[in-house]
Amino acid sequence: MTQRILIMGLPGSGKTTIAEQLKLILDVNNKKVVWLNADCVRAEFNDWDFSEIGRIRQSRRMYELSTRLDCDFVIADFVAPLPEMRDNFSADIVVWMDTIVEGRFEDTNRMFVPPEKYDYRILEKNSQKWAAFIATHLLKK
Repeated sequence: MTQRILIMGLPGSGKTTIAEQLKLILDVNNKKVVWLNADCVRAEFNDWDFSEIGRIRQSRRMYELSTRLDCDFVIADFVAPLPEMRDNFSADIVVWMDTIVEGRFEDTNRMFVPPEKYDYRILEKNSQKWAAFIATHLLKK
């Protein structure tokens, strides 16, 4: 059964960097992993709408794409600033990149609601360390 991993946080918090590192570690451990980067998905669908409605649509799209994949893990990195967006993705594991106070987009900063539920809260930018830590826990399951 595929496990969905959501790596969320403000733009510039290190989501993509840790997603890349985590994928590498899981790949090396013979796990089949698909990585859904929000910007790549937006480009594929030519959907650059960052309004609340556009972001909600994107979270649903990320979920739909994740359900079509036959793999051990789907890693999705996207801002997911509102609880509804995080709920839409229906992650098995949530990684909150809480490494910055504000991102580079004021509208996103205003919209962002810190998650009440998460599995890992990362407070420092050290992708290799935290990806290895998370992977160790995932591989024990």
